[in-house]
Amino acid sequence: MRQRTLGVILIAIGLVGVIGTFLALVARPGRYFVAPGAWAPLGGVRRGPTCDPPVLPGLTVDVVLSDMGGMMSGARKMSVAASPSSVPAGRVSFRVWNAGMMVHELVILPLQPGGVGTRTVGSDGRVSEAGSLGEASRTCGEGAGDGIAPGAAGWVTLGLDPGRYELICNLPGHYAMAMFTGLEVR
Repeated sequence: MRQRTLGVILIAIGLVGVIGTFLALVARPGRYFVAPGAWAPLGGVRRGPTCDPPVLPGLTVDVVLSDMGGMMSGARKMSVAASPSSVPAGRVSFRVWNAGMMVHELVILPLQPGGVGTRTVGSDGRVSEAGSLGEASRTCGEGAGDGIAPGAAGWVTLGLDPGRYELICNLPGHYAMAMFTGLEVR
């Protein structure tokens, strides 16, 4: 019985530590919702962003772009994660961290009727950006560029109307490898 009680106490202490660390990271103004290095065990960059965005106007959506995989799995898995996934209409700033080991970008598009991940990929490995509202693809800068380098951040602020949007990486082959997520604007 003493061993079980001791085990429960140790688990509780561990949970308190994890929750405390999470709250400390979230409460730091101007910092990312996802803790720097949090994606490292999944094959990403093993440190936080190499540059921080300035204080951005409006509501902020933190976006983490990642790629993982390697010799053991034989394949790369890619993702776009946004927090929060639903925001009120108006001015929305996107803070984007490339936690992967490849160059990535973030393009904001109106959602097609078929839903997230249903766009047609062309022979160049990209989807049409017709109707794009904007992008964060400049390493350590705002707006469009040549892509966000591994470990770096980029950002963009847009005025968004109510509706559903798709956040994607549109570098060749990345959308086809599941680099997309949805965003609801209410």
